Amino acid sequence: MTEQTAPTPDIKTKHRAMWALGDYASVAADVIPALGPILVEACGIGPGDRVLDVAAGSGNAAIPAAGAGAEVVASDLTPELLEAGQRDAEALGLALTWREADAEALPFADDEFDKVISCVGVMFAPFHQASADELVRVCRAGGTIGLINWTPGGFIGQMFATMKPYAPPPPAGAQPPPLWGSEEHVRSLLGDRVTDVVARTEMLTVDCFDSPESFRDFFKACYGPTIAVYRAIADDPSKIESLDAELADLARRHDTGDGAMQWEYLLFTADKA
Repeated sequence: MTEQTAPTPDIKTKHRAMWALGDYASVAADVIPALGPILVEACGIGPGDRVLDVAAGSGNAAIPAAGAGAEVVASDLTPELLEAGQRDAEALGLALTWREADAEALPFADDEFDKVISCVGVMFAPFHQASADELVRVCRAGGTIGLINWTPGGFIGQMFATMKPYAPPPPAGAQPPPLWGSEEHVRSLLGDRVTDVVARTEMLTVDCFDSPESFRDFFKACYGPTIAVYRAIADDPSKIESLDAELADLARRHDTGDGAMQWEYLLFTADKA
């Protein structure tokens, strides 16, 4: 296991504030709505299952899990996202428990859940081993851990690489989020505490943007990490112009020719030993 620096309250405050920026619920609902149901199906979630969604955001996996008949707890560091998810769930007539919680120190008992899932969520907690240990701890023996995470080489991984030179330095010991999209990295985090691993890379078709610039402008307005980077360079018009061009070029390179993009992710499931 990798030795990592203990998180500080300041780091958590900054992460909470970052994800409250913009409108992540719109990203989840309008750009990546297919991912949650894919994860729920891969984990075999259904009636009678007690499910924890870690770093649930606005519930893009938790709500489909509840729709499948499971008893679901959606946990996230950012209360604004939980509130948005609760409104969406209530509009669908679904009852979930919404709980503010840190993925690196979950307020749940050992072995409490049958299925522990995270859909492009836990990858953003800065200290990967701490989060992985918590995923394992709260899952019962024989239960399932299921994850969808963006890969380092896929579109979102490349987007973070594009933004990195413009962003403030990360906290000491923090690891890049897209590492969670590497099967080798996730296996190293979970180790021999899991069995029956199934890991495969898949592509998500994103066809909701009518131009590379519309993708860029949507993420500048709605996606917390992108908003935070632009705020960090707000006093430097040349950097803003440069990042504008790089993000649009990234989207242009991933255009399949019909206005759609393919975003790569890792779907990983395993059973707790």
